[in-house]
Amino acid sequence: MKTWFITGASRGFGLRIARLALERGDNVVATARRAEAVTDALGANANLLALPLDVADETQARAAATAAVARFGQIDVLLNNAGFGLLGAVEEASANEVDRVYRTNVFGLLNVTRAILPHMRSRRSGRILNISSIGGYRGAAGFGVYSSTKFAVEGLSEALHAELAPLGIHVTVVEPGYFRTDFLDASSLSVSPNGIADYNGTAGAVRTRAVDLNHGQPGDPDRLARVLVDFAEASDPPVRLPLGSDTVAVIEAKHASDAAILREWRAVSISTDFPHDTATAV
Repeated sequence: MKTWFITGASRGFGLRIARLALERGDNVVATARRAEAVTDALGANANLLALPLDVADETQARAAATAAVARFGQIDVLLNNAGFGLLGAVEEASANEVDRVYRTNVFGLLNVTRAILPHMRSRRSGRILNISSIGGYRGAAGFGVYSSTKFAVEGLSEALHAELAPLGIHVTVVEPGYFRTDFLDASSLSVSPNGIADYNGTAGAVRTRAVDLNHGQPGDPDRLARVLVDFAEASDPPVRLPLGSDTVAVIEAKHASDAAILREWRAVSISTDFPHDTATAV
């Protein structure tokens, strides 16, 4: 039996994974801004601890971690799932919009991770699953600010993977593509109201496509939940886990594009090194 600590557990991926973990007999600490939203969604269960948690509040994150250990004695899997999107050109995003999405997607993830790591380190055991995105591997018009938060999650996850592996703690960044959840609804996606006509053909077009794509995404969120609950048992988990055929295609295309850049610009790229000093050679 494992004990999960899940942020953003009242809907989307977090809710599905919490429900499946409970069905499999695991303990689940399910957190959301309103604990009532979790209990309304999951019902009563002796293996469930629903806690209020605004991940942007470091004090509340530490209190939730303490309550989780007090109830179940351990935390085996941390699923950093809480987050939301911001749609609009980079220039269109206001400072307040940027600050808000960073406070949840980046600083919130850091708050929760730092709150739980002392417990995992003391046991020399644990798994951390950080939910990133297809946008964490490739930035795209209309999602620049959001993608930048997920790029941050990718970098943090890679560093945590290197820092924590010697301590018996596995870290994986999960990269879902477009899944049929409520991510493109107003409840999960903030749309900048500051439209600039010059971006109508790029970020503006993405606004329209996002509406058309909503609830027609190719990914099955129930399958993703099953994959991640099974993945928590993997003996040697990778540092990143792409999920969805669209994410796989994006990664392959970016690798090909970057390889082409290196081929074309290799001489320029390596020209910035100090020249080999042959004057002192005997």
